[in-house]
Amino acid sequence: MNITEKCYIIYLLLGVPLTVWVGQTLHRNGRIFLVEAFHGKEDMADSVNHLLLVGFYLINVGYVLLGLPLGTKPETVQAAFEFLATKLGLVLLVLGAMHFFNMFNFDKMRKKARHSETAAVPPLVR
Repeated sequence: MNITEKCYIIYLLLGVPLTVWVGQTLHRNGRIFLVEAFHGKEDMADSVNHLLLVGFYLINVGYVLLGLPLGTKPETVQAAFEFLATKLGLVLLVLGAMHFFNMFNFDKMRKKARHSETAAVPPLVR
C-alpha cells in the first residue's frame, strides 16, 4: 500500500466519523429550538430535525467523498501530513459553515415563532 492510499484511508476514517459526530451533536442540541419554533409540537420538530440530519449527512459526507481525489498526491511523509491537514481542515470549515447555517435558520425560526406568539395575544384592556 503506497502513501497516497494510506492517506485516503486515514482521511476517510477521520472525515466521516467527524461528520457523524457534528451531525449528532446538532441533531441532539437543535431539537429544543425546533420544538419552540413549532409551538411545542414535538412530533413535527422531531420530524424536521431528522430530515435536517439526513440532509446534513448527504451534503457533508458527499463533500468528504468528492474531496478525496483532489490535490497533489503525497510522496513523502511531510507531504502526507500536509495533504491530510489540508483535506481535514477543509472538512472542518465546511462543517463549521453548515453549523452556522443551521444555527442562523434555527434562530430565524425561533424568532418567527416568538413573534407569532406575541402577535396572537390581544392587548390588555383597562
